[in-house]
Amino acid sequence: MHKPEQLTVFRLDEQRYAVPLTSVERVVRAAELTLLPNAPGIVLGIIDVSGSVLPVINLRRRFDLPEREIRADDHFLIARLERRTVVLPIDEAEGVIDVAAAEIVNAGQIAKGIRQFSGVAKLADGLVLIHDLESFLSLDEERILDEAMHGELSGA
Repeated sequence: MHKPEQLTVFRLDEQRYAVPLTSVERVVRAAELTLLPNAPGIVLGIIDVSGSVLPVINLRRRFDLPEREIRADDHFLIARLERRTVVLPIDEAEGVIDVAAAEIVNAGQIAKGIRQFSGVAKLADGLVLIHDLESFLSLDEERILDEAMHGELSGA
Protein backbone atom coordinates (compact mmCIF):
# COMPACT_ATOMS: atom_id res chain seq x y z
CA MET A 1 0.00 0.00 0.00
CA HIS A 2 1.41 3.36 -1.05
CA LYS A 3 1.57 6.19 1.43
CA PRO A 4 -0.81 9.01 0.43
CA GLU A 5 0.67 12.16 -1.08
CA GLN A 6 0.36 15.20 1.18
CA LEU A 7 -0.54 18.34 -0.75
CA THR A 8 -0.97 21.96 0.27
CA VAL A 9 -4.04 23.25 -1.56
CA PHE A 10 -4.49 26.92 -2.42
CA ARG A 11 -6.79 29.05 -4.53
CA LEU A 12 -6.26 31.63 -7.27
CA ASP A 13 -9.63 33.11 -8.27
CA GLU A 14 -11.97 30.11 -8.38
CA GLN A 15 -9.35 27.52 -9.39
CA ARG A 16 -7.65 25.28 -6.83
CA TYR A 17 -4.00 24.30 -7.13
CA ALA A 18 -1.67 22.25 -4.96
CA VAL A 19 2.01 21.77 -4.27
CA PRO A 20 3.65 18.93 -2.33
CA LEU A 21 3.65 19.67 1.40
CA THR A 22 7.36 18.80 1.48
CA SER A 23 8.05 21.94 -0.63
CA VAL A 24 6.08 24.32 1.59
CA GLU A 25 7.93 26.24 4.27
CA ARG A 26 4.89 28.22 5.46
CA VAL A 27 2.01 30.46 4.48
CA VAL A 28 1.99 34.08 5.67
CA ARG A 29 -0.12 37.20 5.13
CA ALA A 30 0.74 39.19 2.01
CA ALA A 31 3.16 42.08 2.45
CA GLU A 32 4.38 45.02 0.42
CA LEU A 33 6.90 44.16 -2.29
CA THR A 34 10.09 45.90 -3.37
CA LEU A 35 10.61 46.00 -7.12
CA LEU A 36 13.63 44.07 -8.38
CA PRO A 37 15.32 45.79 -11.33
CA ASN A 38 16.36 43.55 -14.25
CA ALA A 39 14.32 40.60 -12.95
CA PRO A 40 12.51 38.31 -15.39
CA GLY A 41 8.91 39.30 -16.15
CA ILE A 42 7.59 36.45 -14.02
CA VAL A 43 9.03 38.10 -10.85
CA LEU A 44 6.76 40.65 -9.13
CA GLY A 45 9.46 41.83 -6.73
CA ILE A 46 11.22 40.77 -3.54
CA ILE A 47 10.39 40.67 0.17
CA ASP A 48 12.35 40.13 3.36
CA VAL A 49 11.25 36.99 5.18
CA SER A 50 13.01 36.53 8.53
CA GLY A 51 16.19 38.15 7.20
CA SER A 52 16.19 36.38 3.82
CA VAL A 53 15.47 38.34 0.64
CA LEU A 54 13.17 36.18 -1.49
CA PRO A 55 11.75 36.62 -5.00
CA VAL A 56 7.97 36.84 -5.38
CA ILE A 57 6.83 34.87 -8.43
CA ASN A 58 3.74 35.85 -10.43
CA LEU A 59 1.62 32.69 -10.54
CA ARG A 60 -1.17 34.51 -12.39
CA ARG A 61 1.14 35.32 -15.29
CA ARG A 62 2.53 31.77 -15.38
CA PHE A 63 -0.95 30.24 -15.39
CA ASP A 64 -2.39 32.78 -17.88
CA LEU A 65 -4.87 34.09 -15.31
CA PRO A 66 -6.10 37.71 -15.21
CA GLU A 67 -3.59 39.96 -13.44
CA ARG A 68 -4.61 41.81 -10.29
CA GLU A 69 -2.94 43.73 -7.51
CA ILE A 70 -1.99 41.84 -4.36
CA ARG A 71 -4.64 42.55 -1.71
CA ALA A 72 -4.24 42.87 2.05
CA ASP A 73 -6.24 39.67 2.59
CA ASP A 74 -4.09 37.62 0.16
CA HIS A 75 -1.40 35.24 1.37
CA PHE A 76 2.14 34.31 0.40
CA LEU A 77 3.05 30.65 0.14
CA ILE A 78 6.78 30.31 0.84
CA ALA A 79 8.15 27.30 -1.02
CA ARG A 80 11.54 25.61 -1.17
CA LEU A 81 12.83 24.66 -4.59
CA GLU A 82 16.01 22.72 -5.18
CA ARG A 83 18.03 25.87 -5.92
CA ARG A 84 16.16 28.61 -4.05
CA THR A 85 13.22 29.57 -1.86
CA VAL A 86 10.44 31.53 -3.56
CA VAL A 87 7.28 33.36 -2.53
CA LEU A 88 4.02 32.61 -4.37
CA PRO A 89 1.13 35.08 -3.96
CA ILE A 90 -2.11 33.15 -3.47
CA ASP A 91 -5.67 34.24 -2.79
CA GLU A 92 -6.20 31.73 -0.01
CA ALA A 93 -4.60 28.63 1.50
CA GLU A 94 -7.18 25.86 1.86
CA GLY A 95 -5.00 23.51 3.89
CA VAL A 96 -3.20 20.19 3.65
CA ILE A 97 -4.87 17.11 2.20
CA ASP A 98 -3.86 13.45 1.84
CA VAL A 99 -4.40 12.06 -1.66
CA ALA A 100 -4.01 8.39 -2.53
CA ALA A 101 -1.59 7.73 -5.40
CA ALA A 102 -4.46 6.12 -7.33
CA GLU A 103 -6.30 9.46 -7.26
CA ILE A 104 -3.46 11.36 -8.97
CA VAL A 105 -3.31 11.46 -12.76
CA ASN A 106 0.14 12.20 -14.20
CA ALA A 107 0.23 15.33 -16.40
CA GLY A 108 1.74 13.31 -19.27
CA GLN A 109 -1.41 11.19 -19.38
CA ILE A 110 -3.52 14.32 -19.88
CA ALA A 111 -1.47 16.21 -22.49
CA LYS A 112 2.11 16.15 -23.71
CA GLY A 113 4.37 19.08 -22.85
CA ILE A 114 2.57 20.38 -19.76
CA ARG A 115 5.49 21.95 -17.96
CA GLN A 116 4.09 23.66 -14.89
CA PHE A 117 1.99 20.77 -13.56
CA SER A 118 3.01 17.31 -12.47
CA GLY A 119 -0.53 16.01 -12.35
CA VAL A 120 -4.13 16.36 -11.26
CA ALA A 121 -5.62 15.14 -8.00
CA LYS A 122 -9.14 13.72 -8.29
CA LEU A 123 -11.04 14.75 -5.16
CA ALA A 124 -14.66 14.20 -4.17
CA ASP A 125 -15.38 17.91 -4.72
CA GLY A 126 -13.46 18.39 -7.97
CA LEU A 127 -10.03 18.41 -9.56
CA VAL A 128 -6.90 20.09 -8.20
CA LEU A 129 -3.93 20.88 -10.44
CA ILE A 130 -0.66 19.83 -8.77
CA HIS A 131 2.06 22.35 -9.51
CA ASP A 132 5.62 21.23 -10.33
CA LEU A 133 7.68 23.91 -8.60
CA GLU A 134 11.00 22.67 -9.98
CA SER A 135 9.93 23.34 -13.58
CA PHE A 136 8.27 26.65 -12.82
CA LEU A 137 11.17 28.87 -13.90
CA SER A 138 12.84 28.38 -17.27
CA LEU A 139 16.65 28.20 -17.40
CA ASP A 140 16.72 31.76 -18.79
CA GLU A 141 14.43 33.01 -16.01
CA GLU A 142 16.65 31.28 -13.41
CA ARG A 143 19.77 32.90 -14.86
CA ILE A 144 18.22 36.40 -15.08
CA LEU A 145 16.80 36.07 -11.56
CA ASP A 146 20.20 34.97 -10.22
CA GLU A 147 21.83 38.03 -11.83
CA ALA A 148 19.12 40.41 -10.56
CA MET A 149 19.23 38.97 -7.01
CA HIS A 150 23.04 39.12 -6.96
CA GLY A 151 22.93 42.76 -8.08
CA GLU A 152 20.28 43.65 -5.48
CA LEU A 153 22.04 41.88 -2.61
CA SER A 154 25.46 43.29 -3.48
CA GLY A 155 24.06 46.80 -3.83
CA ALA A 156 24.99 47.05 -7.52
